[in-house]
Amino acid sequence: MLIAGLFCFAMLSATAQGHGHHAGPAPDAVAGATAPAEPRPEQPHEGCMMHGMVPTVDFQSVKICFAPQMGAFIAIDSIECSVHLVKMVGEKLDTVGSYQTDNIYKRHDLKNILRPVSVGAMGKYVVVLASAVNDTAYVALLDQEMNVVARRDFRSPMYAMHFEHGQMFVVGRNPFGYDINVISLHGGLENFANGEALSQHYRVFKQSEKIKHSDPIGVGLAAVAIAVVFLALICIALILQGSGKLMKGLGEDKKKDDKKKTIKPVSDGSSAINDQEVYAAIAAAIHLYNDELHDEEETVITIQKVEREWTPWNAKFYNMNQYFNNRK
Repeated sequence: MLIAGLFCFAMLSATAQGHGHHAGPAPDAVAGATAPAEPRPEQPHEGCMMHGMVPTVDFQSVKICFAPQMGAFIAIDSIECSVHLVKMVGEKLDTVGSYQTDNIYKRHDLKNILRPVSVGAMGKYVVVLASAVNDTAYVALLDQEMNVVARRDFRSPMYAMHFEHGQMFVVGRNPFGYDINVISLHGGLENFANGEALSQHYRVFKQSEKIKHSDPIGVGLAAVAIAVVFLALICIALILQGSGKLMKGLGEDKKKDDKKKTIKPVSDGSSAINDQEVYAAIAAAIHLYNDELHDEEETVITIQKVEREWTPWNAKFYNMNQYFNNRK
């Protein structure tokens, strides 16, 4: 039964993994948000480069970036919930513009505050991605004066964005998987704000859902559960049996040690002592010891009677119940 249960569990896991691969890409295929990584040089040992495939882009959140066309840095200030445009002024960097993604003054609904999570640059525009913890997010295009030029809202939390081939990819995470939004950058700012966008919800199936799909009746799961229960019972029985034998062995060893200690050595007849003389010596020693404990005293007992005057403090009359005092 145990071997059969383990075999069913192995087959069930292999089948679930096979269905997971056919369902779609792995959850780590899209994970994070930022600008595209620089392509690495071709190496013969990499399979994707050998077949001419384009290297993948990891989506990661960008906290600070450099905009070459503006000659400025774009940085997130998480304390003030804002984005700063920093340029070189004289010989030091200074903030030339600021944009606050949401009002945080006297706000107590922290999960609804739209905080900046990623920034980027698109030509002479600053791109800001702000998201709340619950279910709201937006992407805003800002000019060099940090004024909003265009804005697009989403109904799910987002954490990363990427620009490539005239498209903007905005990704987020939900309890069931990923949210992927593709916005076309062709057609101007109006199309960016109000144009159609491709929104996809990729669901990552849980292990329980994969097992349910591969074993809808639950035969394999039942076999595994029975095998685990029997295996646990066998282990408990072996432990109890071993502990019983161990305790029994320890008890026998202790009895043997006690018997060895109680055995008296056999002495010769020449050194034998008369028991009556020993008893007499012990009795004499006890008698002498009791005589030396106390001095001799006269056993005279003197009893004196002390008369005390009557006082109401110890009168029994006041201790009686009022019921008896008032009774006629």
